[in-house]
This record gives sequence, structure tokens and C-alpha cells, in this order.
Amino acid sequence: MANFKLIIEYDGTAYCGWQRQAGDPTLQETIETALSVMTKETIRVIGSGRTDAGVHALGQTANFHTRTAISPQGFQAGLNSLLPDDIVIRACDAVPDDFHARFSARHKTYRYMIRNQTLPAAIGRQYAWHIRKKLDVAAMQASARHIIGTHDFKSFEGSGSPRADTIRTVLSADITQTPTGDVVFEVIATGFLRYMVRNLTGALVQVGLGKISIDDFEAILEARDRNRAGPTAPPQGLCLISVSYD
Repeated sequence: MANFKLIIEYDGTAYCGWQRQAGDPTLQETIETALSVMTKETIRVIGSGRTDAGVHALGQTANFHTRTAISPQGFQAGLNSLLPDDIVIRACDAVPDDFHARFSARHKTYRYMIRNQTLPAAIGRQYAWHIRKKLDVAAMQASARHIIGTHDFKSFEGSGSPRADTIRTVLSADITQTPTGDVVFEVIATGFLRYMVRNLTGALVQVGLGKISIDDFEAILEARDRNRAGPTAPPQGLCLISVSYD
């Protein structure tokens, strides 16, 4: 059995997330189907993590095992010819048998885009959250600093998530603003809870709108209570940028 690693870019608009679901279009199933056509085998693709419905990726990582003699270059070319236009295989490499896209990952980078302008966008509306009122980016950045380090992020976990451990380590959290008015939240962590980035973004936007203070944001983090954290940001602004390995 050979083990192959994929770097995948995708527009998640048309999919019900990464993980295979009965009766719903998913990224995992779409890629597995294409691999099965190529190899004549039943292939299971292991992703670095589950992105939700409508969430995008520039650098999702996945791996799969196969008995085929197809080369990495052959897989990349073949998959890109079979997959729909909203999924592109950016790279394919042979890796050691013990490489696991999820368990071998060291940290991930996510980016959330906010269009902070009066008018919404017609082109690109599926890649950003439109907020008309001007955001206080400095206050949002000051709040984001509180999440750097190891904390219990239970306040920012999706309701009903089956996680016994909600402690995660955030390595970096930055909020910047582009000249056109886009607000960019980029966060790097060793792991994320379900909806964690979207829930953090929702709370940071509340700070930016002046609805809660920087101290309130810190208190929400420390409360470990999802009900305190406010609304979840919509999925279309979120993108998995990269997954890092040793």
C-alpha cells in the first residue's frame, strides 16, 4: 500500500462541508469518487479536519492509501481532470505510511474575511461577511490578543459538540484592515473546536460594533459559557489557509 498526501483548494459554497454525509454533496465524497474511478478501488480520504458547509480552503491537506502504481503526478493530473471546477488538487506527494493528515498536523491557519463597506459585493459575496457599520479594528485587535496562548475555549465551541476537552493553544491571532475596507482575522492554532473561529469572529465583531467591550470579551472567554459569546459568524467568510506538519 502506498500513502499519498494531497493539498486541496476548494470553494465550499456548493458543499455540505468536508465530511461524507448520506444524501448530501460533500468534498470528501467527491474526491473519493474521483479516486475510485482512477484506481478501481474503494478509497477513503482522510482530511486534516472537517470544514463546515460553505467554508472554503486554499490548503486543506488529506491523505489516502492505495495499491495502485499511479504516480503522484498522475494522481494530480487525473484528479484535476475528473473533479468539478470548484475543487483543485494543488499538490500530490508520496509520503511515509505513518503520515496521517489529521493526527500528524502540528498547527492550522484560518482566515476570516469581513467586507466592512456600505455597499455589499455582487462579485465575491460568497467569500466575505458584509457588515455596513464601520468596525473599531483597534478594539477588535486588542480583544484578539486575549485568545493567544492556551485557554479553555468552551465559550466559543459550537453548541452540542461532542468534545470532552475544550482546551486549545492559539499561537497567533491578528486583525488587520485592507485599504478597501476589508477586515481580516487570521488565527493560527494547534487545533480548533467546531465553529471556534466563526464564534470568535462573531464576538470580535460585537466588540468592533461597540456592543461589548474588550473587558467583556475577556470575560466571555473566561466564562466557558457558549451562551455568553453571541452570534456565530456566517460560513462564507472562513477559509482554511494551510496545515503545517513536521
